[in-house]
Amino acid sequence: MMKIFYGVQGTGNGHITRARVMAKELYAAGFDVTFQFTGRPADKYFDMEVFNGYQVKTGLTFNTHNGQVSYVKTALEASPIRFVRDINSLDLSAYDLVISDFEPVTAWAAKRQKKKVLGIGHQYAFRHSIPRAGGDPIAEQVMKYFAPADIGIGLHWHHFGQPILPPIIETPEFPQNTQANKILVYLPFEDPQAVVKLLCPFENFEFHVYSPEPAVSKYPHITCKPLSRNGFQSDLYDCAGIISNAGFELASESLQLGKKILVKPLHAQMEQISNAEALKQLGYGHTMFDLDDAVIEDWLHNPHAVHVTYPNIAKVIVQWLQDGMPAMDAEFTERVWESVQVLQIKH
Repeated sequence: MMKIFYGVQGTGNGHITRARVMAKELYAAGFDVTFQFTGRPADKYFDMEVFNGYQVKTGLTFNTHNGQVSYVKTALEASPIRFVRDINSLDLSAYDLVISDFEPVTAWAAKRQKKKVLGIGHQYAFRHSIPRAGGDPIAEQVMKYFAPADIGIGLHWHHFGQPILPPIIETPEFPQNTQANKILVYLPFEDPQAVVKLLCPFENFEFHVYSPEPAVSKYPHITCKPLSRNGFQSDLYDCAGIISNAGFELASESLQLGKKILVKPLHAQMEQISNAEALKQLGYGHTMFDLDDAVIEDWLHNPHAVHVTYPNIAKVIVQWLQDGMPAMDAEFTERVWESVQVLQIKH
């Protein structure tokens, strides 16, 4: 039985969502997997039962304030001594394979111990020629050196003619009953009260606002909710659309479910700005760069959405691991993308 050490960046929920899907397939295939999460306090993780006694370390996390990444605050609040200690104390000698979903402690510990690292995640798609925007020298270096991998499996909504795979997401049945006026809102890096105030004029719509910090709504058409995997998935399943930051995983799930999408990328965050650009180029979603009520109003009254049918990529990758990790050549990736369909729908 192959033993795998699997490090996951815990700053955003998207990495954890992807890891949940991978965990199910890896366990089902009989792999012995130890998960490690870094990037947020241990008590801030939720719905983690699937990970069977996971480990938590401090790692590195990006500091955000009012919808913008601050590299200065990130550097000031980092704990380099603890980070190095975490790397040095992680013994990977008992494992046959090390996987990193953009998780730096695992990636650098493996590098130090001369163990090969398999990187699985959206960030590894940036090694290839894909839509990019908002780049700067710091962002480019972060993407390159934050969690280095020897083999990178990059994930994206479209192949862009590159050797990358579709997103790793749950693949539920397509919703039969969608509430045309129900909108899911997840803007975790914004002030939740500012979000409530922004949405209050749109009384013909029903907003379900999820946020890490408690928020209060005095408006009957706006419901504020604490983070919950099950509650969130339930609201995502029957809503007409989502307003969110431009994280990769939530947009992937929304495309799979045929939801219309409006994203506000984090300022100064190259990955999110590039994601917004990709959604726009593909015609898969709409973007706004500030909390803009005019953009929101236009989007709310636009019924167009895109439904993309992605296969179970976690299963594809697990089978690839069982086959001995052969080269992912053009023939391999083309075969995977052949089953992807893009359908135009209206809500």
